[in-house]
Amino acid sequence: MSATTNINGKPVAVVIGATSKWQADGRNTKLVHGAAVDESVVPVSARWGVGGAIAQKFAQEGFFVVMTTRSAANAEGLASAIVDQGGEGMIVELDLAARQSVSGAFEQIRREAGDPDALVYNAGYLEGRALPPEQELLELFPEDLFETALDIACRGPFLVAKEVLPAMRRKGQGSFFFSNNPHSLRGRKRHTGESLYYPRIMMRSLAQALTEEYSEHGVHVANVIIDGAIDAPGIRAHPQYGRAAGLIDPMKIAEAFHYLHTQHPSCWSHEIQLTPAAKVPSY
Repeated sequence: MSATTNINGKPVAVVIGATSKWQADGRNTKLVHGAAVDESVVPVSARWGVGGAIAQKFAQEGFFVVMTTRSAANAEGLASAIVDQGGEGMIVELDLAARQSVSGAFEQIRREAGDPDALVYNAGYLEGRALPPEQELLELFPEDLFETALDIACRGPFLVAKEVLPAMRRKGQGSFFFSNNPHSLRGRKRHTGESLYYPRIMMRSLAQALTEEYSEHGVHVANVIIDGAIDAPGIRAHPQYGRAAGLIDPMKIAEAFHYLHTQHPSCWSHEIQLTPAAKVPSY
């Protein structure tokens, strides 16, 4: 990248989980297809899923974007695309399962970019998807996979909140958004091929609790429920979907996140329902 520090003093947007498990060489892509897929048929705006689209949108709106990922290599294509579009940003490696990694990453972010004005917690996980049908019941779910789900959906958001909310509170403004799915609304059976989603209910509850605590300080905390299958190289190639017409454009979701940052100062929960023909997101 041409810049690794926020030398122009731009507002800072941090995307936790800026890449996608469904990107061309993502974890879920390789699990489902057995190998990486061709991304050339997918527009740049969708190649890295929701996180990549959010990073591109905020960069286009003049933010210095921090893209976090467990491995910097996962985000190199996204970072290059942002530079090609005239934006600025940096990649920071962050492992949500390691407390020291979280604190170290945010120390770097504050030093090289500045305190975040907006943060989108978009970290996803696929723990449980590879389990066979005979391990569908919760009693057979491995503890190590359960711990990972807790790290990503519960402990991770708590640690990230502790890193960014104090500065937002002192400043009297800022946005802390969680991207979530409809399974965060109520517990239900985990079917074969699905992740263990019920920890995401705790993520939703955390968003509600943080809203109660921080809205009076001018901080907008919200759980954003994205209802639908999102376009990305791996999922576009999936036989269940087959073509882009049946998928949500992640840039529409990114536009909604930016809108919420600029226009909605209160309300702890938003639901984004997008169809391929939708011109304006509803929430």
